[in-house]
Amino acid sequence: MRISDRRRIASLYIDEGKHRVVRAISRAMPSVFFAGGFRVSRLVVAPTDLRAIDPFVAEEILAGRFPLAGRVLETGGQSPFSLELPSRQFAMRLHGFGWLRHVRAYKTQVACQNTRSVVDQWIGLHGSRMTGVAWEPEVTARRIISWLSHSPVVLRDAEAGFYRRFIGSLNLQISHLHREVHTLPEGLPRLKARIALAMASIATEAPRKAVRRAGRQLDRELERQILPDGSHASRNPQASVDLLFDLLPLRQTYINLGHDIPQRLISVIDRIYPAVRFFRHSGGDLALFNGASSALATDLLSVLRYDETAGQPFKALPHAGYHRLAAGETVLLVDAGKPPSARLSDTAHAGCLSFELSSGKNRFIVNSGSPLFAGERLRQLARTTAAHSTVCIGDVSSARITASKFLGSIMVSAPSAIDIDRQTGPDGSDRLSARHDGYLGRFGVLHERELRINEPGTKIAGRDRLLLPDGLPAPALPSAGAVARFHIHPSITLERIDQRSVRMIAPDGESWTFTLPVGKLVIAEDVFFADVSGIRPSQQLEVTFEAPEIRWFLAHRA
Repeated sequence: MRISDRRRIASLYIDEGKHRVVRAISRAMPSVFFAGGFRVSRLVVAPTDLRAIDPFVAEEILAGRFPLAGRVLETGGQSPFSLELPSRQFAMRLHGFGWLRHVRAYKTQVACQNTRSVVDQWIGLHGSRMTGVAWEPEVTARRIISWLSHSPVVLRDAEAGFYRRFIGSLNLQISHLHREVHTLPEGLPRLKARIALAMASIATEAPRKAVRRAGRQLDRELERQILPDGSHASRNPQASVDLLFDLLPLRQTYINLGHDIPQRLISVIDRIYPAVRFFRHSGGDLALFNGASSALATDLLSVLRYDETAGQPFKALPHAGYHRLAAGETVLLVDAGKPPSARLSDTAHAGCLSFELSSGKNRFIVNSGSPLFAGERLRQLARTTAAHSTVCIGDVSSARITASKFLGSIMVSAPSAIDIDRQTGPDGSDRLSARHDGYLGRFGVLHERELRINEPGTKIAGRDRLLLPDGLPAPALPSAGAVARFHIHPSITLERIDQRSVRMIAPDGESWTFTLPVGKLVIAEDVFFADVSGIRPSQQLEVTFEAPEIRWFLAHRA
């Protein structure tokens, strides 16, 4: 390990130690350090939930089966909260109550009574314990929003006693989240907690002073976490979509109730939409960078229908460090940015200079993405450079991710210098050249990737080079070897043409041919982590460096 890396890790340990001391003090004396909560007396509005409804899930839940996080829990007539849950992800989904939205498909008296019974069971079993997964801030925030949004289903024909228990539990949850939000590390959990508190302040007729305070605190968090180009500070494309699901109903609730809208809320939403459009492939799917997983098309469309900033996607997101090369029906999305700060890097991937290719309705070359419901081992495997469509030296990632239990799985060493050159050729072609120093310390070389797409979007030329620090070609390959990987979407069929050419064929017959002028093209087994149905087998193309430079070409055939 380099001396600079050791110093950086030591600094992170000291910094984390200080934060833990502050969190411990704030939790021990919340009334001294963080006053300003509010009490709920009654509900005045139910914010809209924009997420898609699945009647099948509603039927299963009403029958006592909970299909969540890729697992199914059979309750057998018992409370789901009294049973051993199949996974941590399942527990977070169950205790977060986001599944309440599906019950809206059946607004019958029996369905509402059944749902109310499950909520009452939670209040009885977990409502006052304030420990475990159920009371983690991120889960608490989601539960508050879910209970507020779906209160018409839960409270329909409810007795006065249940209403008092429901309001009393909301009070306890809001108070708990208000204490915890100050102790949360940077990132989405803190922002989502602020959204939940702002939503609770206006949905429960809190004093105007509390409403204004919650709005100001949300404003500050939005300003910290949403970059000027509209992307989230974590550089995860999916984070922007997830935030819109909560920010849009929050904005509308402020408007409907006549409250002053927090100053940053509208401008932030207007910034996020162009970033979401930037990350959309030609068929509408979201790119798989830095923790993103496949999203349901219905979910994406449900937030895009409220886009009032409609326009063509930007060519680049300069603050997040992404580039988009688009021509005809072809889209290339490239990660050419530095990782986020260490505290925001616990979901960041080591995929510098990776790219994804889509054409028409199909994704051809992708990154492996992040698994929705898999365990920690697979989640960390998905973060490696080898799981991305880029160059990997010796199966070593371009960024080092620590396995420290104290620090968490954050990046402690990553590309720190990325040089980018973007030009339009005289023939109308779009060219991007970028290089990073993620391998400089360990192998003494830079990785440079050049991508060029012609004006019709039918031909792509690629070049990968290993360079010395002065920009000259490396005289020899690293002893560990280097491989360029191109991960193929599982819906694509590969057809070998010859030793240097492979045709990639989509289900609708559209195809691209991948060709090497020199070298050997290998088809290898692969896994696609990000499918909505779970991890799927797939294939990848591998090109082993036999010299410090490789060239490759892609040609479209309709």
